[in-house]
Amino acid sequence: MEQRFGAKTDRARSLRFHCQTAGVTLTAQQPLVNVARVTVQTLAAVLGGCQSLHTNAYDEALGLPTSEAATIALRTQQVVGYESGVSDFVDPMAGSYAVESLTARLEKLAGEYIERIDALGGMVAAIEHGYPQSEIQRSAYQDQLAVERKRRIVVGVNAFVQDAPPVPVTTVDPRVEVDQIERLQSMRARRDPNAHAAALGRLEGALHSEGNLLPYVLDAVKAYATVGEIANVLRGAWGQHEQRSPE
Repeated sequence: MEQRFGAKTDRARSLRFHCQTAGVTLTAQQPLVNVARVTVQTLAAVLGGCQSLHTNAYDEALGLPTSEAATIALRTQQVVGYESGVSDFVDPMAGSYAVESLTARLEKLAGEYIERIDALGGMVAAIEHGYPQSEIQRSAYQDQLAVERKRRIVVGVNAFVQDAPPVPVTTVDPRVEVDQIERLQSMRARRDPNAHAAALGRLEGALHSEGNLLPYVLDAVKAYATVGEIANVLRGAWGQHEQRSPE
């Protein structure tokens, strides 16, 4: 922040961040094993100094979390926070050669990515060239290949495979969709059509300026414009991103 953007105060240079455990690592096979995965990831986040943390439920590879699974996810945070002792230290891993070495490597690789993106003309230009998308696809392919060839072990998927009893899965009552449609229709019938149209018109006009769009979006929300209606205004002015192959 200091070198690239000229941050001058400790507050501007500080890094406050939120973490979420990696849902992509959760498996539908032997789902209770995900409790162990989430626990390890929770501990890693705390050791890394995060200020805010969300823990995934063990059944999220199967569907929306059940109440029991969500409670276990919360208790995982609480056990790490109140029983493990790691929160008694500002930096429990301070001085660890392994951590410092990995940090230095990560910083170097991140710097190389930033240099490539800068060379392409910035992030918007990089997206237009398909660069981030192709890197994500390449990484996902390499990761899956490692699993298929057992270069990376995933317990219960490509090693230590066994049948496991099913766990409860959340089911959504179809009536929820019907009720939501009814509430939406009722809201549209009650809102002031003139205020609604005027707010969206002001938002559309602001899209062609260099000003802050947030006040216009908030005004549209206060006039009971829906997310879809606001997004349609944005699409009308700016279009919609279409995936491009990397050049």
